[in-house]
Amino acid sequence: VHTIGGYLLYSYLTFKTVFNYTDGDVFFSTADLGWITGHTFSVYGALANGCSIVLFEGIPTHPNPGHLWAIIDKWRVNIFNTAPTLIRSLMKFGDQYVKQHNRNTLKVLGTAGEPINPEAWLWFWDVVGDRRCPIVDNYWQTETSGPMISSIPGATPMKPGSATLPFFGVIPAILDSEGRELEGPAVGQLVFKKPWPGIARTIDGKHDRYQNVYFEKFMGYYCTGDGVQRDADGYYWMTGRNDDTLNVSGHLLSTVEVETAIVEHRAVAEAAAVSAPHAIKGESIHVFVVLNNGFKFTAEMEIDIRRRARVKIGALAEPDVIRAVSGLPKTKSGKIMRRILTKVVRNDRDLGDTSTMADQSVLQELFTTCACDCLSAI
Repeated sequence: VHTIGGYLLYSYLTFKTVFNYTDGDVFFSTADLGWITGHTFSVYGALANGCSIVLFEGIPTHPNPGHLWAIIDKWRVNIFNTAPTLIRSLMKFGDQYVKQHNRNTLKVLGTAGEPINPEAWLWFWDVVGDRRCPIVDNYWQTETSGPMISSIPGATPMKPGSATLPFFGVIPAILDSEGRELEGPAVGQLVFKKPWPGIARTIDGKHDRYQNVYFEKFMGYYCTGDGVQRDADGYYWMTGRNDDTLNVSGHLLSTVEVETAIVEHRAVAEAAAVSAPHAIKGESIHVFVVLNNGFKFTAEMEIDIRRRARVKIGALAEPDVIRAVSGLPKTKSGKIMRRILTKVVRNDRDLGDTSTMADQSVLQELFTTCACDCLSAI
């Protein structure tokens, strides 16, 4: 539950600052309006600033992979905001679909919803923005109502893959598993030390749950449930949800860490890592990859991908199973639905609510071509 005054103020201020909004700008976001990014950026934040909005409905690659760039060209968009998963999905079609459309009106590019790997960031910067549009990688949650960590165009030096620095008035901290605050370069759990105007006031009808989830785990802090790394410059690098972890032989690995290593392979456009039970190691690593156009999945490529994960992270991060598929299950806002993939590797067809899935046709391929092979490795 958000209050009108605090939420509207934070929506107005973060939109204006993070996107360097000026009168006359046109804003376009691929975020579904049912998602907080759609609420804050495409509706309240934009309208409170008097910004013109382009609303999009449908599949981003239909009728062709250049559809989004055609929209930007037609409506002379100045600010474009999307999700890392969609960026990686569009990368696999190559640069030509981007370059055949005029993007000279663009001035700021935004990405939110999940950590962005450096390769996708650089493609966004080089190809879409022609190396002239600042990229704002903004970290936030439904509960925060707006960005908490984000670069500011023209003011914050960028680092590919980093959400950079806290927004005005936001005081983050990193805690270890015992709740001790870590100073300097550190890896741990992201919390916030002080309230901000857009903080959620409660969960409707479940205030006890609100207190328990966000404030009681680490008393005196707002607990995000997200992992983070802070470098020597004070920049923050999101490592994913604390529950998006793989427990291999007693060692915890971040799914983001594994996926980032794999998409560095020139043939891989997207990757999603999930776990399955393993009699000896506890959990085994199963990775689904979507290849860039022009590449065919081979035994040699599989070996190379495994080697890349081993070299970048360590032997424990080497996937047990790698399967190439034509598409991944995603929400309409572009987030990979890892819980669906976890069901697939267990051959469990009780998928629960799939109403938010953008394209349910991928399910048949996942189960028929992947599940048996994945299970054989357990």
